[in-house]
Amino acid sequence: MRPVAALLVVLYGCATVHGPGETTPATENAAAGDRDSSSEEHGIASYYGKKLAGHKTASGERYDPDKRTAAHRTLPFGMIVEVTRADGRSVRVRINDRGPFVKGRVIDLSRRAAEKIGLLRDGVADVTVSVVGQGDDDP
Repeated sequence: MRPVAALLVVLYGCATVHGPGETTPATENAAAGDRDSSSEEHGIASYYGKKLAGHKTASGERYDPDKRTAAHRTLPFGMIVEVTRADGRSVRVRINDRGPFVKGRVIDLSRRAAEKIGLLRDGVADVTVSVVGQGDDDP
């Protein structure tokens, strides 16, 4: 086998890609309503600006800054999560997009959700993201 082909085989074998309809063990637990450590995540939250209003999200719906929605890398679309800052302020959001794609960030919030927890002024904040359940509407 040629070295390039061997490298591709190794890389392909090590890669795991999860599409919107697929689940990981953590998302399976989350979908089942388990509230153990696999359905809780700590990291940095950021938010979408108004300039993205009307753009399509990964789920196909249009971004509306006035709805409480968010982007997460792996949680299923429609999942409701509670995002809580260290000072106790929290907001529930529905996952409808993929991201964030910045190291250390775990969730990107809509403008309305960011406003609810005082994120507009700060831009980013340490948060805990906890799975609540499944839903289709603005939480």
